[in-house]
Amino acid sequence: MIHDRPIPFQFALALALSIVCLVLPAWADFETAMDAYNRKDYATALREWQALAEQGEADAQDFLGTLYFKGWGVAQDYTKARQWWKKAAAQGSASAQSDLALLYANGLGGLQDLVQAYMWYSLAAGNGYEIATGYRNDLAKQMTPAQIAEAQQLAREWKPLKK
Repeated sequence: MIHDRPIPFQFALALALSIVCLVLPAWADFETAMDAYNRKDYATALREWQALAEQGEADAQDFLGTLYFKGWGVAQDYTKARQWWKKAAAQGSASAQSDLALLYANGLGGLQDLVQAYMWYSLAAGNGYEIATGYRNDLAKQMTPAQIAEAQQLAREWKPLKK
């Protein structure tokens, strides 16, 4: 044990409050963006999520991908959607993993890659995004057994990035 005496209550409280104060502004910005998104004020949602996404916030990255994919508040851009979803997917966002798989499966925003699509659908399904299972199974009908085996191996070896 490093300390031979307990941490004073005031110090523990100050530490907890400082952590909360750091997290709350980011959460408030996310909620502001979500409220704007729900009102279809995509320009405000984009502005709020952009800052959070650049700081590595996976949920903001996921929603930015959606804005670019749909062309809501920005020009439709599958390449930017892929970039943002790739960042969120790498952190373990199941919805971003499934959305990224869709782009790979259809060659949107980059080259078509069925192996990558299958891998990302598998990861999303494993993270509880149930609809991804059906998409993965449909995709498998277009793939060779070797491609499926490669995708399954990649999924087994995949590890989420740490922020």
